[in-house]
Amino acid sequence: MKFSPIIVIILFLSLMVSSCKQHQEARRPISQTSGSFMKKSVVRNKKLVAGEEDQIKKLMKSNPEVNYIASSKGYWYSYDTQNEIDTLTPKKGDVVFFDYEIKDLNGAIIYSELELRPQTYYVDKQDIMMGLRDGIKLMHKNEKVNFLFPSHMGFGYHGDNKRIGVNQPLICTVTLHDFKPEAVYKKQIVPKSTPINPAVKTVTTDSTQPVPAPIKKTIPTPIKQKDTLKQ
Repeated sequence: MKFSPIIVIILFLSLMVSSCKQHQEARRPISQTSGSFMKKSVVRNKKLVAGEEDQIKKLMKSNPEVNYIASSKGYWYSYDTQNEIDTLTPKKGDVVFFDYEIKDLNGAIIYSELELRPQTYYVDKQDIMMGLRDGIKLMHKNEKVNFLFPSHMGFGYHGDNKRIGVNQPLICTVTLHDFKPEAVYKKQIVPKSTPINPAVKTVTTDSTQPVPAPIKKTIPTPIKQKDTLKQ
């Protein structure tokens, strides 16, 4: 049976259109499923955050004598000791010296201050808990502040794989002792050497410059101390 050239062309075009439609329809379920998953994830996260905030608000309501301040980043804080004289706060390029402890919302200690001390933090150059990263920059020297962090400002859905659980809100009590520019700090901790013999050098430290105590590497701490700083 013979087909005219026109019929052959029409059949060929029909097959091409049909093939294109099949490819387009095959991609639709993937994008729809992906969009649906993302929407459900957003809804679930909103419910989680709302639930944690309700727990924190319940805690604040149970302590009406405490003046809690809401931060713009989604956490709350109050002062145990407030410095109303100084105006400077830590900023990027500073090194901060502080102590802190971590408790759950019931007040049970998860990590004690004794376990975690001392802390030396290069502002915005080291990976630490998101809430502390922001909260420390609100503090003045010699202040002691209680921070109430939802889990997304703490250790999130991972926890710390030790004592802090999944999606766990936290109370962090921070005492900020001092902070100074990184350049000043480095000058203070670098020992000065006086050459006595070309083959032998005696290392001395300027006693007039305070040298912060070294960080205890053997103590587990939620703050990640790194050997190298982020640029």
